[in-house]
Amino acid sequence: MALDTTTIPDWTLKGELILNCNCTVFCPCVVSLGKHPPTEGHCQTWGGVRIDRGAFGGVDISGLNIGLMIEIPGMMARGNWKVALFIDDRATDEQYDAIVAIMSGAARGTTGLFKVLVGEILGHERQPISYETEGKTRHITVGRKIAGAVTPVSGKDPDKDLVITNTEYWMGPDITVASAQKGKLRAYGRVWDFDGRSAEICQIDWHGPK
Repeated sequence: MALDTTTIPDWTLKGELILNCNCTVFCPCVVSLGKHPPTEGHCQTWGGVRIDRGAFGGVDISGLNIGLMIEIPGMMARGNWKVALFIDDRATDEQYDAIVAIMSGAARGTTGLFKVLVGEILGHERQPISYETEGKTRHITVGRKIAGAVTPVSGKDPDKDLVITNTEYWMGPDITVASAQKGKLRAYGRVWDFDGRSAEICQIDWHGPK
Protein backbone atom coordinates (compact mmCIF):
# COMPACT_ATOMS: atom_id res chain seq x y z
CA MET A 1 0.00 0.00 0.00
CA ALA A 2 1.51 3.33 -1.06
CA LEU A 3 0.37 5.71 1.62
CA ASP A 4 -0.11 9.42 1.16
CA THR A 5 1.15 10.54 4.56
CA THR A 6 -1.18 13.53 4.52
CA THR A 7 -4.26 11.28 4.37
CA ILE A 8 -3.49 8.36 6.69
CA PRO A 9 -6.83 6.97 7.89
CA ASP A 10 -7.69 6.57 11.53
CA TRP A 11 -6.56 3.18 12.74
CA THR A 12 -6.70 1.12 15.92
CA LEU A 13 -5.28 -2.21 17.00
CA LYS A 14 -6.20 -3.81 20.31
CA GLY A 15 -5.17 -7.24 21.47
CA GLU A 16 -2.14 -9.01 22.91
CA LEU A 17 1.53 -9.19 21.97
CA ILE A 18 4.15 -11.71 23.05
CA LEU A 19 7.90 -11.54 22.52
CA ASN A 20 10.65 -14.09 23.12
CA CYS A 21 14.26 -12.99 22.80
CA ASN A 22 17.80 -14.22 23.33
CA CYS A 23 18.26 -12.32 26.62
CA THR A 24 19.14 -14.69 29.45
CA VAL A 25 17.15 -12.65 31.97
CA PHE A 26 14.27 -10.22 31.53
CA CYS A 27 14.73 -7.78 28.65
CA PRO A 28 16.50 -4.61 29.88
CA CYS A 29 14.94 -2.58 27.04
CA VAL A 30 11.65 -2.38 28.96
CA VAL A 31 13.06 -0.37 31.86
CA SER A 32 15.91 1.42 30.03
CA LEU A 33 13.78 2.28 26.98
CA GLY A 34 16.46 0.82 24.74
CA LYS A 35 19.39 2.69 26.30
CA HIS A 36 20.88 -0.44 27.90
CA PRO A 37 22.23 -3.19 25.64
CA PRO A 38 20.56 -6.61 25.57
CA THR A 39 22.16 -9.14 27.91
CA GLU A 40 23.93 -10.81 24.97
CA GLY A 41 25.02 -7.51 23.40
CA HIS A 42 22.58 -7.87 20.52
CA CYS A 43 18.90 -8.70 20.23
CA GLN A 44 17.23 -11.54 18.37
CA THR A 45 13.47 -11.67 18.88
CA TRP A 46 10.42 -13.41 17.55
CA GLY A 47 6.95 -12.16 18.40
CA GLY A 48 3.27 -12.67 17.87
CA VAL A 49 0.25 -10.37 17.88
CA ARG A 50 -3.35 -11.42 18.38
CA ILE A 51 -5.66 -8.71 17.04
CA ASP A 52 -8.86 -8.78 19.07
CA ARG A 53 -10.24 -5.59 17.57
CA GLY A 54 -8.75 -3.41 14.88
CA ALA A 55 -9.51 -1.23 11.90
CA PHE A 56 -7.57 0.75 9.34
CA GLY A 57 -10.00 3.31 8.04
CA GLY A 58 -12.85 1.21 6.69
CA VAL A 59 -10.84 -2.04 6.70
CA ASP A 60 -11.67 -4.33 9.64
CA ILE A 61 -8.61 -6.33 10.77
CA SER A 62 -10.19 -7.88 13.87
CA GLY A 63 -9.50 -11.57 14.50
CA LEU A 64 -6.24 -11.78 12.55
CA ASN A 65 -2.78 -12.72 13.83
CA ILE A 66 0.72 -11.45 13.10
CA GLY A 67 4.18 -12.97 13.48
CA LEU A 68 7.41 -10.98 13.81
CA MET A 69 11.14 -11.54 13.54
CA ILE A 70 13.42 -8.75 14.77
CA GLU A 71 17.22 -8.39 14.89
CA ILE A 72 18.88 -5.44 16.61
CA PRO A 73 22.70 -5.15 16.51
CA GLY A 74 23.05 -3.39 19.87
CA MET A 75 21.01 -0.96 21.91
CA MET A 76 17.41 -0.86 20.76
CA ALA A 77 17.28 2.94 20.63
CA ARG A 78 20.16 3.13 18.14
CA GLY A 79 18.10 1.51 15.41
CA ASN A 80 19.41 -0.46 12.43
CA TRP A 81 16.81 -3.14 13.12
CA LYS A 82 16.17 -5.93 10.62
CA VAL A 83 12.55 -7.06 10.58
CA ALA A 84 10.42 -9.71 8.89
CA LEU A 85 6.64 -9.71 9.09
CA PHE A 86 4.33 -12.71 8.83
CA ILE A 87 0.65 -11.99 8.21
CA ASP A 88 -2.29 -14.30 8.78
CA ASP A 89 -3.07 -16.12 5.55
CA ARG A 90 -6.78 -15.51 6.19
CA ALA A 91 -6.24 -11.78 5.51
CA THR A 92 -7.70 -10.24 2.37
CA ASP A 93 -5.42 -8.10 0.21
CA GLU A 94 -6.83 -4.96 1.88
CA GLN A 95 -6.28 -6.37 5.36
CA TYR A 96 -2.76 -7.49 4.42
CA ASP A 97 -1.85 -4.01 3.15
CA ALA A 98 -3.36 -2.38 6.26
CA ILE A 99 -1.27 -4.55 8.60
CA VAL A 100 1.90 -3.88 6.60
CA ALA A 101 1.21 -0.13 6.82
CA ILE A 102 0.75 -0.33 10.60
CA MET A 103 3.63 -2.66 11.41
CA SER A 104 6.13 -0.94 9.09
CA GLY A 105 5.51 2.41 10.79
CA ALA A 106 4.21 3.96 7.57
CA ALA A 107 0.84 4.60 9.24
CA ARG A 108 2.57 6.53 12.03
CA GLY A 109 0.90 6.65 15.45
CA THR A 110 1.97 4.12 18.08
CA THR A 111 4.12 2.08 15.70
CA GLY A 112 5.44 5.09 13.76
CA LEU A 113 8.83 4.83 15.47
CA PHE A 114 9.47 1.66 13.45
CA LYS A 115 9.95 3.89 10.41
CA VAL A 116 12.98 5.40 12.17
CA LEU A 117 14.38 2.34 13.94
CA VAL A 118 14.05 -0.28 11.20
CA GLY A 119 16.94 -0.18 8.78
CA GLU A 120 15.90 -3.15 6.64
CA ILE A 121 12.66 -5.02 6.10
CA LEU A 122 13.71 -8.53 5.15
CA GLY A 123 10.25 -9.30 3.86
CA HIS A 124 6.58 -9.69 4.63
CA GLU A 125 4.59 -12.75 3.69
CA ARG A 126 1.43 -14.72 4.36
CA GLN A 127 1.59 -17.66 6.76
CA PRO A 128 -0.99 -19.74 8.62
CA ILE A 129 -0.83 -18.37 12.16
CA SER A 130 -2.45 -19.74 15.31
CA TYR A 131 -2.35 -17.83 18.61
CA GLU A 132 -4.03 -19.66 21.48
CA THR A 133 -4.13 -19.41 25.28
CA GLU A 134 -4.19 -22.54 27.42
CA GLY A 135 -4.34 -21.66 31.12
CA LYS A 136 -1.78 -18.88 31.32
CA THR A 137 0.42 -20.17 28.52
CA ARG A 138 0.30 -18.54 25.09
CA HIS A 139 0.96 -20.88 22.18
CA ILE A 140 1.84 -19.54 18.76
CA THR A 141 2.62 -21.25 15.49
CA VAL A 142 3.58 -19.36 12.34
CA GLY A 143 3.64 -21.91 9.53
CA ARG A 144 6.99 -23.65 9.74
CA LYS A 145 8.70 -20.41 10.74
CA ILE A 146 7.91 -19.97 14.45
CA ALA A 147 6.83 -22.39 17.20
CA GLY A 148 6.49 -20.81 20.62
CA ALA A 149 4.98 -21.30 24.07
CA VAL A 150 5.27 -18.45 26.57
CA THR A 151 4.14 -18.49 30.22
CA PRO A 152 4.01 -15.62 32.76
CA VAL A 153 6.39 -15.72 35.72
CA SER A 154 4.61 -15.88 39.10
CA GLY A 155 5.36 -13.39 41.87
CA LYS A 156 5.37 -13.90 45.65
CA ASP A 157 1.67 -14.65 45.36
CA PRO A 158 1.74 -17.64 43.00
CA ASP A 159 -1.73 -16.79 41.72
CA LYS A 160 -0.55 -13.40 40.43
CA ASP A 161 1.81 -12.77 37.51
CA LEU A 162 4.94 -10.67 37.88
CA VAL A 163 4.13 -7.39 36.09
CA ILE A 164 6.22 -4.27 35.50
CA THR A 165 3.76 -1.40 35.51
CA ASN A 166 3.66 2.25 34.46
CA THR A 167 6.48 1.95 31.92
CA GLU A 168 7.01 4.16 28.89
CA TYR A 169 7.81 1.14 26.74
CA TRP A 170 6.54 1.29 23.16
CA MET A 171 4.33 -1.80 23.51
CA GLY A 172 2.33 -0.52 26.46
CA PRO A 173 2.69 0.60 30.08
CA ASP A 174 2.23 -2.81 31.75
CA ILE A 175 4.55 -5.66 30.79
CA THR A 176 4.10 -9.18 32.14
CA VAL A 177 7.41 -10.93 32.77
CA ALA A 178 7.40 -14.37 31.17
CA SER A 179 9.63 -17.19 30.00
CA ALA A 180 9.48 -19.40 26.93
CA GLN A 181 8.95 -23.13 27.23
CA LYS A 182 9.40 -23.22 23.47
CA GLY A 183 10.96 -20.50 21.33
CA LYS A 184 12.01 -21.72 17.92
CA LEU A 185 12.38 -19.76 14.69
CA ARG A 186 13.49 -20.90 11.25
CA ALA A 187 13.23 -18.03 8.78
CA TYR A 188 15.29 -15.86 6.43
CA GLY A 189 18.40 -17.93 7.04
CA ARG A 190 18.10 -17.66 10.82
CA VAL A 191 17.83 -20.68 13.11
CA TRP A 192 17.03 -19.66 16.69
CA ASP A 193 16.17 -21.69 19.77
CA PHE A 194 15.28 -19.55 22.79
CA ASP A 195 13.66 -22.22 24.98
CA GLY A 196 13.81 -21.05 28.61
CA ARG A 197 14.83 -17.50 27.76
CA SER A 198 13.27 -14.10 28.35
CA ALA A 199 9.73 -13.39 27.20
CA GLU A 200 7.11 -10.68 27.61
CA ILE A 201 3.34 -10.43 27.35
CA CYS A 202 1.54 -7.14 26.84
CA GLN A 203 -2.05 -6.06 26.30
CA ILE A 204 -1.82 -3.58 23.44
CA ASP A 205 -3.96 -0.59 22.56
CA TRP A 206 -2.27 1.00 19.54
CA HIS A 207 -3.67 3.75 17.35
CA GLY A 208 -2.92 6.16 14.54
CA PRO A 209 -1.61 9.70 14.96
CA LYS A 210 -3.72 12.05 17.05
